[in-house]
Amino acid sequence: MNDRNISATAGKMQVRDLCLTGMFTALIVVCSQLSIPMPAGVPMTLQTFIIPLAGIVLGAKRGTIAACIYLLLGAVGLPVFAGFSGGIGILFGMTGGFLLSFPLMALFAGLGSRHDNKLKTAAGLIIGAVLNYIVGMAMFAALTDTGMGYAFTACVLPFIPTAVIKIVLAEIIGLQMKKLLRRAGVLGMPVRAS
Repeated sequence: MNDRNISATAGKMQVRDLCLTGMFTALIVVCSQLSIPMPAGVPMTLQTFIIPLAGIVLGAKRGTIAACIYLLLGAVGLPVFAGFSGGIGILFGMTGGFLLSFPLMALFAGLGSRHDNKLKTAAGLIIGAVLNYIVGMAMFAALTDTGMGYAFTACVLPFIPTAVIKIVLAEIIGLQMKKLLRRAGVLGMPVRAS
């Protein structure tokens, strides 16, 4: 391969990475609007499904970048957060800790799924979900002056059943999606069917 072919291949991969990252950022935005309001003010959304899925499919780096772009879009005021809201105040409001920890969810999902091992992928998804809850609860408790016990009861306990379902689905769908995209040559080099 000569230098021209190498730089052309590198350019294509960069464009592909940008397109995939942008596509998953858009999916995060759409899934953010599929929300159910909850009594404590922390809505139940599909963000916590699509963000780990981005980490699995895109990998730790690109999945984390997609989550960060989503947060930046919301921070500058675009209505990308749940309920078509946006602005820096949302990030530093009572639900902000959950939002700010989204890159960690994508990062650990991506790290766990590096070798397509189901057990490691599940561990990465669980670590990401736990960190999301810890950061979210801490910020909620600090801003509402209610304490971690109340934050757990209001912001975590009602979400545990759906979190388990999302983790299972993200692993199953994410690993299969990554395999299909690799086979199609969309993620790296095509994989031969066995």
